Amino acid sequence: MMLQLSRNTLTVGVLAALFLSPAFIFADGPQDNIPTKVRAVPPLGMELKPDDKFELESGLAKLDAAIAELAKRKDSRTQELLPDIEIFARAVRHGVQYRELFSPKDVDNAKKVLQEGLNRADSLKARQAPWTTQKGLVVRGFRSKIDRTVQPYGLVIPDSYTGEGNANYRLDIWLHGRGENVSESVFIAERMTQVGRIQPKDTIVLHPYGRYSNAFKFAGEVDVLEALEHAQQNYRVDEDRIAIRGFSMGGAGCWQFAVHYPDLFFAANPGAGFSETKEFLRTFQGETLKPEPWEVKLWQMYDCPPVCENLRNLPTVAYSGELDSQKQAAEIMEAALAERGMHLTHIIGPQTKHDIHRDSLKTIEEKLSQIAKVDPSQFPREAHVRTSTLKYNRSHWVTVTALGEHWQMASVLARCNLEQNSLELQTENVAGIHLEIPAGQSPFSSGAPPRIVIQDRSSGEGNQVFRNVPPPETDRSWSVELVREGERWRIAGEEPAPIVLAKTHNLQGPIDDAFMDAFIVVKPTGKARCQLVDQWTNAEFEHFVREWRRQFRGDVVVKNDTEITAEDIAGGNLICFGDPASNKIIASIIEKLPVKWTAEEVVIGDKKFGSAEHAPILIYPNPLNPKKYVVLNSGFTYREYAYLNNARQVPKLPDWAIVDLRTPPDSLWPGKIAAADFFDEKWQVK
Repeated sequence: MMLQLSRNTLTVGVLAALFLSPAFIFADGPQDNIPTKVRAVPPLGMELKPDDKFELESGLAKLDAAIAELAKRKDSRTQELLPDIEIFARAVRHGVQYRELFSPKDVDNAKKVLQEGLNRADSLKARQAPWTTQKGLVVRGFRSKIDRTVQPYGLVIPDSYTGEGNANYRLDIWLHGRGENVSESVFIAERMTQVGRIQPKDTIVLHPYGRYSNAFKFAGEVDVLEALEHAQQNYRVDEDRIAIRGFSMGGAGCWQFAVHYPDLFFAANPGAGFSETKEFLRTFQGETLKPEPWEVKLWQMYDCPPVCENLRNLPTVAYSGELDSQKQAAEIMEAALAERGMHLTHIIGPQTKHDIHRDSLKTIEEKLSQIAKVDPSQFPREAHVRTSTLKYNRSHWVTVTALGEHWQMASVLARCNLEQNSLELQTENVAGIHLEIPAGQSPFSSGAPPRIVIQDRSSGEGNQVFRNVPPPETDRSWSVELVREGERWRIAGEEPAPIVLAKTHNLQGPIDDAFMDAFIVVKPTGKARCQLVDQWTNAEFEHFVREWRRQFRGDVVVKNDTEITAEDIAGGNLICFGDPASNKIIASIIEKLPVKWTAEEVVIGDKKFGSAEHAPILIYPNPLNPKKYVVLNSGFTYREYAYLNNARQVPKLPDWAIVDLRTPPDSLWPGKIAAADFFDEKWQVK
């Protein structure tokens, strides 16, 4: 039976072919363009029958007891493997507690998930771990650095795999499609029973969970990287032959991973999905967009066409169905690449809607197999970095360490001219570059230092030529640090640079960046000066804790302001709710933040607001530990309306904002945004 499900032209038959599960059903379209009528994502699942609920809860009690017993062991092997068991307990517990089992099949599968957890616990009690050497379908777990929750991922281990010898295996990451019903229990059941769409010969396939349905952005992005790291620690993975692949929402994730981490993969294979925000929402979603100026800039965090040049050194094979409206994703990338003189390899499935045509998949696999045979030791003599944020700042041997201005496009093109033993750099809106060629790969002559020629498009100066450049070392490694001061570049000396507050990689904002690394939420124990502020900060705290679990599938680490330790300050970002009267951490740092917050007014730059009805939101290097962030009164900044379409899931607020609390929070904003902007490159108010 072919049943039309959504504007995406997905059908039951197509979904089965793509994802082999009814869990991956989703809907969007004009009915989801009304901010005042937002449906729940994830939806509320079925109410369990008493017998099913008793069976699952009693089984959970046994599994929890077994996990508690194993946790008392101090040996490192048990502690390393405990997440492989905990993922089953957490998945079933949340499925029952939050009604995230959506069909009788999900309930039956939850029982199987629970039983697998019990089986693993029994094995580990006997100091056995058969799943670690299992071939075929394997579910593994790791403890995330972000919030210390256990997160699952799936693997397909080829029959040819052996954990011994010198052979390392190609690994393909497959990013799944959107599924509003894909709770952890549903995902784990799929990964226990279904191979998935791809199974290349002699290749490990990694299926990240991605923390639910966020197009593998933010914590979902980190989830992919952490799952890959865990797999590399436990399996023989060839680090030079890792591919990023996906379809639909996974295709969107694939595009952004490809342009942001081009040196991590040997190939990229995005299918359908979206590659940017504005045109996709306008043409596919039919949405009328009225963005704030800072929103337009923040689209750049995950928009791929402006940074498509990063694909020059990454073989990319795109796929679209001929009749799929999501072909737009590859077409807009194709046009952007053409402007840069590149021709996208774009496989088209004939007369195909939102599906992967069988013949096209065969062609894709053949191409990736050929690409995987290329010698990975070949040094790329040309490297490109194009970015508007230091979050994504490197490709191969070129790292951008400072920008002229964030959210304005910046670029570095580096070419090795071996005939002249020189390095040619073309730069724009860049203020710092680190060049580092690893041992054995320097193409420059060891007998003579290379020249560096810099053409800076941001200045009116002519080319700068440096001859006093450090030569390659005897192991054929080479590195140099370049810094722009005013209109001129210089080579950084060996003396340590003075410590100054500046935007750097992973310390550049915006607010949402704080939730891509370890963080603790600091809860106020006092009462805010103004009743409206007290009500709002407490409500926003509760909203964040609730929505973090629902949208990013984690449990927020919460500590009272009186309980924060030196270890907490050293180990992660502090997310503080309240005001200087209610939160002791805010009180201790407020004088060192670029906002004045008294009982009478909130002042930032030349803007003043009454404290009785306004509150600041901001991200800033923590004065107690400038290597980490402090955030005031905000969780991730997109809200319920954005849950309905993954392309909307982008930062909604910049580095700081002032909220007028007289307008209640809604599905778009935490209140009326009275003012908002980015800090400059020195973290000062513009």
